Amino acid sequence: MNNEPEIVLDDEHELVIERVAAIDVAKASGKVCMRMPHPSRPDRRMSKVRDVDATTRAVTELADDLLGEGIERVTVESTSDYWRIWFYLLEAAGLRVQLVNARDVKNVPGRPKTDKLDAVWLAKLTEKGLLRPSFVPPAPIRQLRDYTRFRVDLTRERARYWQRMEKLLEDALIKVSAVVSRMDSMSVRDMLEALIAGERDPRRLAGLARGKMRPKYNALVEALSGRFDEHHAELARMLLDQIDALGAQISTLTTRIDELLAALIDTPGPAADGSVRDGDGEVELMVTGLDAAERLAEITGIGPVSAQVIIAEIGLDMARFPTAAHLVSWAKLSPRTIQSGAIQRSGKAGKGNPYLKGALGEAAAVAARTDTFLGERYRRIVKRRGKLKALVAVARSILVIVWNLLSDPTARFHDLGPDYYTRRIDTERRARNHLAQLAALGYRVTVEPAA
Repeated sequence: MNNEPEIVLDDEHELVIERVAAIDVAKASGKVCMRMPHPSRPDRRMSKVRDVDATTRAVTELADDLLGEGIERVTVESTSDYWRIWFYLLEAAGLRVQLVNARDVKNVPGRPKTDKLDAVWLAKLTEKGLLRPSFVPPAPIRQLRDYTRFRVDLTRERARYWQRMEKLLEDALIKVSAVVSRMDSMSVRDMLEALIAGERDPRRLAGLARGKMRPKYNALVEALSGRFDEHHAELARMLLDQIDALGAQISTLTTRIDELLAALIDTPGPAADGSVRDGDGEVELMVTGLDAAERLAEITGIGPVSAQVIIAEIGLDMARFPTAAHLVSWAKLSPRTIQSGAIQRSGKAGKGNPYLKGALGEAAAVAARTDTFLGERYRRIVKRRGKLKALVAVARSILVIVWNLLSDPTARFHDLGPDYYTRRIDTERRARNHLAQLAALGYRVTVEPAA
């Protein structure tokens, strides 16, 4: 056992930022604490605490006051969405603002809980550099994120309307969902429109099947033999109108997202389409968000929509995440180890960004069914760790690939192949291990190479 002391360099936490401010955020107001050197006693520091209304005028005036006091850093507590007015206006005024999760900084046993004490505590942690700020993307990425998140929400809402449609058909004794794999297919839509128009003959309804559903004609006839009446038709019409309206809104959002991605310019570097521009006498290549989305869509399991969601959630500037491990840790996809004495155990992954984890989870589920490197990785892990942990591991691998592609604009995705692991096996070493195991069991083995 090594008894030598471990040296930990922690100088950054000993640095005192002379002038800081912290804001304990509420819905209608915020408790602002400014900490700075005492004017008459250089060895002491003082705190100024006051209430500020959560309005544009009041926060703008606060920004002017903070600039006048020479505040070097401002900490804002991330309470619901109430932090946005504080962060956006103070950042726009030129202040260095950081957003922190209150759950990570206020859990101190024995400390009284008041807004004033919370603001002072946040300010003290800020001046010592003990806070880890949350990731807040720049304004163009935030705008793109609003569109992609709203599209995800509308897509989920449309799926719920299809579920309501399925329940309505079950009430009408129509069992079409037991025959078809997707309720939103064109064949089902034609059958629903015919039912609403008054058609009740199951054979004629089944005859509307298209493509691969035609061989299911007999099963469709049985499934469409029900009691679909006028009240079912009226409700089905309303549901289809809602589904169509949501579909139109989703299409509008998709068009707008494509426009924002095309206008989103990253740091100069090679573009996927090879476009160039001149700058200071040199030819530089520009990378747009659309270029990045096209390169991410080449990853196994990731489609155009998922690529857009990923860019909206993590941005294009990977300088915020020094390594892929930093990005994986921020997304709460990295393995967590809990150690107490000689006991070590694995802990649960955190919640992370739900939209990013949702996109990566869907991509991992798709990749797991493919004959690729990621699919083989899933099959190797699922044998010993189970399906859920295998999917998380594949999602983590996908995020590592994303980081590498966004960090290097010249990089393109190249699948390593399902035989990647077998190609790296040292066959001689494995043979020696097997022979040693057989010898330990009392066998004498003679090995001859295959013809």
